[in-house]
Amino acid sequence: MLSQVIPSTLFTDSVYVGIDPVSRHKSFVYAALDRGLNLVALADGEMEEVMAFLGGQVSAIVAVNAPSHVNHGLVKKNLEKQSLAPHQIRGVDMRVAEHELRERGIAVSRTASRESLCPARVQMGFELYRKLSKLGFKSQLEEGASHQWLETHPQAAFCVLLGENPLQRSMVEGRLQRALLLYEHGVRINDPMDFFEEVTRHKLIHGDLPMELVYLPEQLDALVAAYTAWLTAERPNAITRIGHKQEGFITLPVSSLKERY
Repeated sequence: MLSQVIPSTLFTDSVYVGIDPVSRHKSFVYAALDRGLNLVALADGEMEEVMAFLGGQVSAIVAVNAPSHVNHGLVKKNLEKQSLAPHQIRGVDMRVAEHELRERGIAVSRTASRESLCPARVQMGFELYRKLSKLGFKSQLEEGASHQWLETHPQAAFCVLLGENPLQRSMVEGRLQRALLLYEHGVRINDPMDFFEEVTRHKLIHGDLPMELVYLPEQLDALVAAYTAWLTAERPNAITRIGHKQEGFITLPVSSLKERY
């Protein structure tokens, strides 16, 4: 597993953090970038460790790969107003942002109407937002705060950056594709092409691939969230928000969205 040695947990400048809940471990993977898009932290830890890292930052914007609000039934209500048949409304129990992404061909999960009905990973995200609030973080929509949070979605973020659906994140090719996409956008991670320089005929025949050079899916998800946080602060015209204030907005790292991906 690739990891970044953290020279210090306290930075005097702004830090841009992406956090990805990992339900199977009941922990989080987080990545932090500085203003120059240098990778200053890439690690995993429990809630307390993540909060300790964030609590020491002078200024921080945190992008979370999890829903910030439950579903309030706005999509269903809107479709009902259009007098659609019941079968056309069935299965639309999701947030506005999720419906918009699905309409564009980006596969995302639905968020339930009650927290207790949500998967463990989503519930971890809700708890994370509560902890961030207690730590003094404000929604990114509240301008002027030195500590802000926003919601993003890793699959959607990689889709819009690539302009099409990426390869599966479980595949080596999909992981290298995502890393190369981040690298080409200026994120100072290890060059994904180094992987191919280490592949020889002998290693390939024996299945001895340099997997230590390939970032894990959760790390890549945290990295694209951190990049989205960076764009939000440093290039606000290069992001798009979709959703509704009652259900939360998803921030994506492009200035506009295609009709279909």
